[in-house]
Amino acid sequence: MAAVIRTRVRTVSAEQGLAAIGAYAPANDFGVYDLRWADRGSNVMSKGQDGFTPLGPAALAGEVDPGNLVLRTRVNGDVVQEDSTANLIFGFGALVADLSRFMTLEPGDVILTGTPANSRPVAPGDVVEVELEGVGRVRSPIVEGPELAPLGALPRLSGAERAAATGASAPRPVTLSPEAQNALRTVSCATLTQQLRRRGIRNTFLGGLRPTRPDLRLLGYAHTLRYVPLREDLTEAGELNAQKRAIEAIGPEEVLVIEARGEAGAGTIGDILALRARRRGAAGIVTDGGLRDSPAVARLDIPAYFQAPHANVLGLLHHPLESNVPVACAGVLVMPGDVIVGDAEGALVLPAALAEEVARDALEQEEREAWAVERVDAGESIRGVYPLSEARRAEYEEWRSRRAESAAPPEGPP
Repeated sequence: MAAVIRTRVRTVSAEQGLAAIGAYAPANDFGVYDLRWADRGSNVMSKGQDGFTPLGPAALAGEVDPGNLVLRTRVNGDVVQEDSTANLIFGFGALVADLSRFMTLEPGDVILTGTPANSRPVAPGDVVEVELEGVGRVRSPIVEGPELAPLGALPRLSGAERAAATGASAPRPVTLSPEAQNALRTVSCATLTQQLRRRGIRNTFLGGLRPTRPDLRLLGYAHTLRYVPLREDLTEAGELNAQKRAIEAIGPEEVLVIEARGEAGAGTIGDILALRARRRGAAGIVTDGGLRDSPAVARLDIPAYFQAPHANVLGLLHHPLESNVPVACAGVLVMPGDVIVGDAEGALVLPAALAEEVARDALEQEEREAWAVERVDAGESIRGVYPLSEARRAEYEEWRSRRAESAAPPEGPP
């Protein structure tokens, strides 16, 4: 939100600072994170390009209440940010007073407040609208700019800059290869627990949780949310508490993992927020507490795992505290960015650093077990078959080769 100065001020009080503001307007403070690596502090390259920071229609100071203005941002018509100036940590008068300690503010100078939670990257083709409720909005179609001349710093995107742009607390520790993703959408949680146990990691299965959609597989990266016991004197101001902020920050391929202390006496999420998470691209939801609106959630095209259904709202027992921190869900430690896998039996945590090798070895294990099932179904003993003995390995490898050949697509044009 933009505050436009109307009188010259220097070293004023907060009350005098508020009186020095002549108008309020919506503003869009664009920045190119690809250029921040060489531009920290000045923001000349990342925020100073032509067309950046457009201002919308303004309301005169006497026409609105600066302590109760609602700012709303839409991307392609969807609301992605919304908050009120009632929730500003430092009001407009304090901002003017603070800045006036260091510089003289002149008529026409513009001061921008911080942005509400959940700013997000946009791309060419997107349309961003920032609205000051009751005043108007500024509309910004996003287009690709001309190529920069190779005279100075050029765009470069690191993991840290990507995390800053997306609002993540840290870069994702791992990004699965397509081969690992395909394997983890196939192998069972039972196989994965065995592979992890061979590596000395025993406590990974999220016990006691049931799926809403046993027909759907779950695979994604943990986006964590921590609930603590409710204490009635501790409440969050504003419309978006930590739970809703986590929903509005979740990204594609991420799984919302909720620590609810194993307390199922109240819902931890319901159908509307589950739908919002899905619309933002979330891969799934896991909670060790209750699930509200469970029949409606089960109709959504998103896998969810929960302890028990419960109709009460979370405010009966829970206080959403923080997100993207280590959490304990169903007695298992979950780190942000860990890989979450689920099937009809349940869900588990796959440590990010081990995900690739575990996926590869789990697929190999399940191929051996498929051969064992065939042999046992044909009437053979499990001796030498399950587990596979060296004496039968050649037979297994021949079976495996025939199976791969039969699954391969035919050569030549279709």
